[in-house]
Amino acid sequence: MPSPGSHTAERITLARLPSGVPIETTVHTYKGTDAGPTLYVQAAQHGREVNGCEVLRRLHDRIDPQEMRGKLVAVPVADPLTFDHVSYTTPEILDSINPNMNRVWPGDPDGTLHSRMAARLWEYAGEADAIVDLHTGGPTMLTHVVFMEGNEDSRALAEAFGTDLLLGEEAGEEADEEWGQRNFAGKLRVAATQEGIPSITPELAYNKWLVEEAIEMGLRGMENVLADLDMLDGSVEENGKKILARNHLGRVQAETSGLFRAHPDRELGEPLRAGDPLGTLYDPATYEVLQEATADRDGILYSIAREATVTAGDSLGNVALVREE
Repeated sequence: MPSPGSHTAERITLARLPSGVPIETTVHTYKGTDAGPTLYVQAAQHGREVNGCEVLRRLHDRIDPQEMRGKLVAVPVADPLTFDHVSYTTPEILDSINPNMNRVWPGDPDGTLHSRMAARLWEYAGEADAIVDLHTGGPTMLTHVVFMEGNEDSRALAEAFGTDLLLGEEAGEEADEEWGQRNFAGKLRVAATQEGIPSITPELAYNKWLVEEAIEMGLRGMENVLADLDMLDGSVEENGKKILARNHLGRVQAETSGLFRAHPDRELGEPLRAGDPLGTLYDPATYEVLQEATADRDGILYSIAREATVTAGDSLGNVALVREE
């Protein structure tokens, strides 16, 4: 255990590969000089989502444990397997049952590779008073923060972090059928909230790239959370418009496969009405128009497909339902 007003970096083993090679990561612990809450934060649970790693590096440079209260536990690379493969999921040969680490929390020390890795990190996360799980959406997704709908402590954490869009996600019996089908109960945010630990998932824009705007928003968000929890002196700073909306899993999907041309007037963050055009899906060989995609409801456009080649069922756009401006 670090002494008051100190920082330690501990190398821990998450699991082992078939060859016996350990899967390791580093846990940073910052212990303040006075009593206070414990905040757990991690990044790169999905290995191509790297902006959170840079957020934690800059936070490390700024934070002084001598001026802090409580304890901050930070894991900049939560999943070394996907990080090394610059991937969202682990190679199937390593964990074909649970390829996505963010579907197995709180983990199982006797389970598959990802279940064991989550269980090891849960030894830290499960002891926290609040959790921030830093993720990175694609370049076609608006930066936002997700929290469990109806959990006021998690909502307060999301409001402190900031960003233009705060998304409440219905979970469990309140959620759409797709929520259960995609095993979202195993997300760190969901598992932790159900254990009584307020938790949020900031989605910083631009995976695979280190993008200054996204990094600075994430850094300001982390400093806001520390101030809101009274772990650092100072007040919460403005960090986006903080429009409160409800996430929904129903996406505007491709009805068939082809090439998708997003509507040239569409911009992330803009308000839409049901029926507003999102783009055109057509057959690249015959030029036949296969689908005129439109917004399925009123709300805020927070994702739209820009990679043109799509397969039936792919998401073409997401619209969040505004609750409060």
